[in-house]
Amino acid sequence: MNMKKYFTKEVRIGIAGIAALCVLIYGINYLQGIHLFKPSTYFYVKFQNVNGLTKSSPVFADGFRVGIVRELYYDYERPGNVVAEIDVEPDLRIPKGSSAELAAEMLGGVRMNLLLANNPREKYNTGDTIPGNLNNGMMGQVGELVPQLERMLPKLDSILGSLNTLLADPAIPATLHNVENLTANLSSTSRQLQHLMSNDIPQLTGKLNTIGDNFAVISGNLKQIDYAAAMQKVDSTLANVKMITDKLGRTDNTVGLLLNDPTLYNNLSATAGNAASLLEDLKQHPKRYVHFSLFGRKDK
Repeated sequence: MNMKKYFTKEVRIGIAGIAALCVLIYGINYLQGIHLFKPSTYFYVKFQNVNGLTKSSPVFADGFRVGIVRELYYDYERPGNVVAEIDVEPDLRIPKGSSAELAAEMLGGVRMNLLLANNPREKYNTGDTIPGNLNNGMMGQVGELVPQLERMLPKLDSILGSLNTLLADPAIPATLHNVENLTANLSSTSRQLQHLMSNDIPQLTGKLNTIGDNFAVISGNLKQIDYAAAMQKVDSTLANVKMITDKLGRTDNTVGLLLNDPTLYNNLSATAGNAASLLEDLKQHPKRYVHFSLFGRKDK
């Protein structure tokens, strides 16, 4: 009876251990993304370099997770080839001509992407091998730039040396000082222009407007002048002047005789000459013309 109870207890412990082991195995695989009791379709993908791909890495198609990497195999008979066994959803159809690529992520991980071809007639069957290739992505592009950067470093060093030499030139601070003075002058000029635009220009504009108004008034006054009457008066005045000029040139009037008769001029000249001679004689012999005596005696 005691043996029976002891055997029964042993069996129970064994069954519990086996159950616990099964649960542990399932839990580990579940955490890795492997569903033991879920149907799946497996394929093989051949690479020359898996670039750090690990088991349980996700497999994507068009950005959607469709499976995982179940196992990795190294082909020892043909070195340089690594085969990845992947499990994908049973409903996923992989057309012939499709491929897989490994893309390096920013944080250092590697993911597998299925590049599905457009082939509605043929497809890969379970267990077929799909060609794979390596795509380093952004990090790979950065790696490709590293050699170029290394070649550029000596040139950059030379450029920095030239810049240091240039900056050590005392002419640079003087030039900067001149630029500073020029900037200050431009600022002062700008303020003067602003003052001119805000004060003097409006005043000048007001004066010009006033002058324009005066011209407008003068123009209005000029419009009111009777030019025909004014020209008629001018013509009449010119006619009178012409008539006077004609009379001055003729001898049938007093003014014309005075201007055109030489006799009057000769008589006047002779009279002027006689008067001058008389005044000269009067100056020299005043007693001939003026008789004056206090005692009434007359000189001869």
